[in-house]
Amino acid sequence: MNDRLKQLYQSVILKHHKEPVHFEKNETAAYVLEAYNPLCGDKFQLFFEVRDGVVADMSFYGYGCAISKASASVLVKKMEGQPVEEALALCRAFLAMLQAEQEQPETADEELAAFTAARAFPGRMKCATLSWEEMEQFLVGLEGD
Repeated sequence: MNDRLKQLYQSVILKHHKEPVHFEKNETAAYVLEAYNPLCGDKFQLFFEVRDGVVADMSFYGYGCAISKASASVLVKKMEGQPVEEALALCRAFLAMLQAEQEQPETADEELAAFTAARAFPGRMKCATLSWEEMEQFLVGLEGD
């Protein structure tokens, strides 16, 4: 892993862990997803609406390691205001990027690219993908409706 990617990974993780985006419960949300990893205990809820085919009012709450919390925070930041089709494409692109084997991430978005550093730590991959996988599963189901 190159030094620039390592630095980016550390800075994104620290920033979103200490100051997560929309880290709050929303008991009135139309949708509440549970992202849970029974192996380590990370557990987050994703709260949001889908209005006119657009993801809206997204927030998250829960507990877990810095990587899973930062990743959920980035997800919330990136999903807000996205049409369902684009949100699904973003989930798929993020998950594919983390599974790819090339050294350089294939995105210019530094917050997303930072998580490719998790590939160097296979035991942490689930932390980086936890909330994204749950959101992707939901969006696939929503598209089928």
